[in-house]
Amino acid sequence: MIEERFALGSSLLHRTDPTVKIIGATVLAVIIAISQSMTAILIGLGIGIALALLARLSPRALWPRLMAVNLFCLFLWATLPLTGGGETMGHIWTLPISHKGVTLALYITIKTNAILLILTALLATSPVHHIGRGMQRLGISTKLTLLLLTSYRYLNLIHQEFNRLRRAADLRCFNPRTNIHTYRTYSYLVGMTFVRSWERSRRVHNAMLMRGFNGTFPVLDSTTFQRRDIYILTLLSCCALVLAAVSLLH
Repeated sequence: MIEERFALGSSLLHRTDPTVKIIGATVLAVIIAISQSMTAILIGLGIGIALALLARLSPRALWPRLMAVNLFCLFLWATLPLTGGGETMGHIWTLPISHKGVTLALYITIKTNAILLILTALLATSPVHHIGRGMQRLGISTKLTLLLLTSYRYLNLIHQEFNRLRRAADLRCFNPRTNIHTYRTYSYLVGMTFVRSWERSRRVHNAMLMRGFNGTFPVLDSTTFQRRDIYILTLLSCCALVLAAVSLLH
């Protein structure tokens, strides 16, 4: 199965109902994404940091994710200040630095980190099948929920199938190089991975139909909202209202 590093824990957010976390993560992420107020997105970043601390996320596990998104932001910092247009705030050698480009890169960087922290603290602290259960409770499309759950279950099997084909190529003394043979071999690997994945999906589907599968996964537990879920939902709603108010005032 796909590793879920942040789903293992005993913090308050780990015990919160996934429906509450889906609602909170979606609303906060959307408000931060469309906000044009620096004050609002800085508050959003503070909310993300606070939620990460509340969820007791491991810095060692969180750091690679932050590095990945900030590497993307680094490319924006390398291009937007030079191509943003508008007023020039300085020069690097003979290249003009756009004030608008720097501002836009700064906005994107802060928004990206804020949204990542919020989504990780709220959604990654629940197993994927709990997220699927929360989506069902919210009335989200059954097909979308089923796609999420089956993708989570079988992506790892597809990866194992690719590794099996790769080992077979290595046993035949395959040595990757920058030539046509290497490109052709990798195209065969990818093609056979898709073919075998399709064959496996048909076998799995037939096996599920034989067991009475009707397009939905039955939910065996009957958990209900608890008092802490109401408190968390109220807290997230207040945070969303503050962000929206600051953005509208701007």
